[in-house]
Amino acid sequence: MVRLENPEMLWLIIPALIAGLYLLKKGTKKGLIISRIVVAILLIIALASPFTLVPRITTDDNPDLVIISDETDSMELFVNGTASELYEAMTAKTSASLVRLTGDSTALGDAIVQYATGDNQIVLVTDGNSNTGEELEDALQFAKETGTTVYYVQPELETNDMSVQIVGDKTVILKNENQFDIVVSQAMDQEISYNYELYSDDTLIRSGKVTQTTREKSIPVTQVKFTKLGAHTLKAIIKPSGSDVDPINNQYYKAVYAIPKPTIRAIGLETNSPLADILLNLYDVSTSGELNNIDSKKAIIIDNTHANSFTEDDVEELQDYLNEGRGIVVVGGDRSYNYGDYLDSPIEEILPVFSKPTDWSGGRNIVLVLDISQSTAAHGTIADILGNAINILHNDNLRDAYLGVIAFGSEGMDVSGGLLFLGTASNLEFLESEMATLTPGSTSETSLNEGLAIADEWLDNEVGELEIIIISDGGIEQSYDESLKVAEDIEDKGVNLYYIHIRSSAPSQVDNYGNFYAETLMDEVGGVYFHLDEGERANIEFEDLQQTEDEEAADIGTYPLIEYNTKHFITKDIEIEGSITGYDDVTPKAGADRLIITSTGKPVLTTWRYGLGRVAALSTDNGQGGENMWATQLYSGNNSKLISSTVNWAIGNPREETGAVVDAPDTWYGTPVTIELTMYDEGIPTLKLDGDALDLSLTGNNVYEAVINPSPIGLHDLSGYPVAVNYALEYRDVGLNEELPAIIKSYGGSTYSVNEARAKLFEEAQGNSEKLVRDSVSQKIYFLLAALIIFLGEVILRRIKEIKEMKKLQQEIET
Repeated sequence: MVRLENPEMLWLIIPALIAGLYLLKKGTKKGLIISRIVVAILLIIALASPFTLVPRITTDDNPDLVIISDETDSMELFVNGTASELYEAMTAKTSASLVRLTGDSTALGDAIVQYATGDNQIVLVTDGNSNTGEELEDALQFAKETGTTVYYVQPELETNDMSVQIVGDKTVILKNENQFDIVVSQAMDQEISYNYELYSDDTLIRSGKVTQTTREKSIPVTQVKFTKLGAHTLKAIIKPSGSDVDPINNQYYKAVYAIPKPTIRAIGLETNSPLADILLNLYDVSTSGELNNIDSKKAIIIDNTHANSFTEDDVEELQDYLNEGRGIVVVGGDRSYNYGDYLDSPIEEILPVFSKPTDWSGGRNIVLVLDISQSTAAHGTIADILGNAINILHNDNLRDAYLGVIAFGSEGMDVSGGLLFLGTASNLEFLESEMATLTPGSTSETSLNEGLAIADEWLDNEVGELEIIIISDGGIEQSYDESLKVAEDIEDKGVNLYYIHIRSSAPSQVDNYGNFYAETLMDEVGGVYFHLDEGERANIEFEDLQQTEDEEAADIGTYPLIEYNTKHFITKDIEIEGSITGYDDVTPKAGADRLIITSTGKPVLTTWRYGLGRVAALSTDNGQGGENMWATQLYSGNNSKLISSTVNWAIGNPREETGAVVDAPDTWYGTPVTIELTMYDEGIPTLKLDGDALDLSLTGNNVYEAVINPSPIGLHDLSGYPVAVNYALEYRDVGLNEELPAIIKSYGGSTYSVNEARAKLFEEAQGNSEKLVRDSVSQKIYFLLAALIIFLGEVILRRIKEIKEMKKLQQEIET
């Protein structure tokens, strides 16, 4: 592609054309005038300095390495001197520098941003636990954008260490049962034994002996109650029986603040239903059927109530209630939603669903076919191949789909073990973790046909929408003919084919005519082709599919429940089990969030934000026993937590909105934290930390903030509100960060053991120092030559013509 250095010079073409047209109109030698116009235009284009960019690969045989050595307090578990030994080994081969991080905190992200210059490469020797400063992934993204490759060298663990935490809510409701988890971590992956003790306000409430074989273990402690309002303390202590380097992280404090039961209004509640049992036990429930005095209520529960029970004025009052930041939960049944004439009624306006049958976006089976041939490493495309694959995993329109992963190099490889349902978090995590372990093969073969053959087998007996998505650097020259045959057979079976082609410098992408093999392949079989540059993600639009009823479920009258969104506040700590036997048929509105669905895709719990408020639609009944009961299993056992979590989400802030309300999270030693004071009544805002007044800053309407950094470790008093300070963050995450290798890989780097780094890191750094450079080559000479040829050609032709005319005239004179 020809570009111009001085494109503004092209404006001179306009007066040249105007002058030429004028001369053509006045003159008779039109051929001469036209040739002069063409010559003038060519000279003007030459003045604009046309040029092209010619790519070439440059290699640095002596890459510049920056070795960042993590020597913070948490590294005392590892063999000492690893980074120094690696530095000495690298300096014998190339230019290298050593940067040491010390102290009681680890800022890996800051170090990467500081030293990533684009003309060097970074080697991290660390446990991978960054606990302050720039987020590690943001720093790696910055390094990638600047052209700096980051490697990770895992030091060797020498000794074990343990840490303990308490996980649970800080704000609890008076006399309600609560669950807290004691989370114990160890640096090594070995069998360890320890005793644990949990104290509530200095009273031992739980203890036991545990044998742990995993890096992390959660010990649930249930039925914890607080019988007095105000501040309380939980303290967990572990006493290891084996190796444990530092006892500082064997004790953990958690501050708890008990508040009165939130007041809620229940409309239409059947008082002997399982729903009522939960609400009356956990909340201060008013069962008045009217909407009077609702401003003082934290949430409203509407149970199986017909649409004609709500006038337009009632709905306007509910809208005002939501706009004040409150919440509403609407429970279904045989007088609600599609059975209660909600469709197009005033009450439906505030709901996250329409009361009509839903179109289910299910019935889709997808196979990702990923290129892990050697060329993906040589040309730096492996990170974008895996990045595009993970991006597809998290497409919101695929939560009901089944997906499998196949990798190919010289042969096809089953990565996922077949097709997995994407509606569960565990399957998503498994697929991500399996893809993160993929590494380019040692051979240069890119046998796409091998991967397609396995995908064809997987989809052979499947029904519904069938799709194969190839993600590759496009270097399929050697296997093109075989791949075309397999792809044509697949296309004949009605499978949709996509090819996501990551642009690279691989020569095997194009044929002798400059056509991309990947694009030609998709043109031949009617597939969809995406051509992406580094860092780009393909936007595949998956159309909604019409619902196909689960005939087996319909026959037996049960519908298994599935967590559709496991990351929402309501569902994040709940594992739903069991089935329902009936539901109200609803369709989520745009912007709504489906949390629980049936196996046939029917929404059971749907939420959304309405103004400042929150609305949840539970489209099954209250669990009341009887001939037409639907959801008894939803209100029993662990499932009952779904109801309380839904109501708590609707409530939002359970604390009373009177007087001065303080909110402050617990923190770690040496880590400042922002606290907030809200003044609901008139008065002078004051806060004292352990008796000392704080400087407050006004940040909103009657909202004040301050930053505190309390010490020592233990409990601190913030004007009656408790704040716990625990051991420094440096001691929380012990051992190697098991997630870092996958993160490093996703940004184009590699992970090594110490011995592997000495043997292989320098060679990879040399390979990664290859850069695609585009040299500017002037094209001015071609336009000048063209102008000269035209000018000389015109002069010569004109001179020949004159000579002929002179000879003819001479002959006439002689005769």
